[in-house]
Amino acid sequence: MPVALITGGSAGLGLVLAEALTERNWDVVVDARGERALRAAAVVLGPRAVTVTGDVADPAHRQDLLAAVSRAGRLDLLVNNAGALGPSPLPALADTALPELEQLYRVNTLAPLALIQLALPLLRAGAGTIVNLSSDAAVEAYPGWGAYGSSKAALDQLTAVLGVELPELGVYSFDPGDMRTAMHQRAFPGEDISDRPEPGGVVPALLRLITERPPSGRYRATDLPLSPAIGTSTAAPAPAPAADLTQPPTAVTATS
Repeated sequence: MPVALITGGSAGLGLVLAEALTERNWDVVVDARGERALRAAAVVLGPRAVTVTGDVADPAHRQDLLAAVSRAGRLDLLVNNAGALGPSPLPALADTALPELEQLYRVNTLAPLALIQLALPLLRAGAGTIVNLSSDAAVEAYPGWGAYGSSKAALDQLTAVLGVELPELGVYSFDPGDMRTAMHQRAFPGEDISDRPEPGGVVPALLRLITERPPSGRYRATDLPLSPAIGTSTAAPAPAPAADLTQPPTAVTATS
């Protein structure tokens, strides 16, 4: 059975993606910092899931994740979904404390690259797929989003270069658009964000990306219903995935 490693898998997009994959007979390894939330996720995901509590910015935790995947014997998909927002309310970039900025880069930029480096032998063995979660704040200048957005912009660039350097893999930045998540609520404290779509509405687009393996590059959820080739391509098309999903994705319903 195919195996996925999904960071930040106790809630939001990470959890609903893990659930969708287990329903399609994938085994998943998921992590989160909160042990209670991760225990609840384990109940939802069932016996196909292995949970590992910890912070992706911690090198020892990343080694624990690699060990869990290595016990499964393969890795077909790595989704770097875990991320940090920074202070709430979001400060202007000129007022952002440098230690806060450094921490955002450790979590949002360096940790995904470090995990890719650790997992690369397993990913290469199965011609696997890497998905790094991006944001429209990586490409648009929004007041207050300079710290978070720049950490995601840096991750986008790392992803683009990896896509060129690793043509045997599918390497993607995936921008899901606005979603109704706890992190998004923290970005807008006290505001009603009920008009944002649930994370589950983005999963069909992400499943299509994983299944169809278009050229490595940056994709928005709203791109994928149109054509798998839409996006900013950075490499030749990757080979067919090592293991296909057993059920086709449905039409995406998310908006950005």
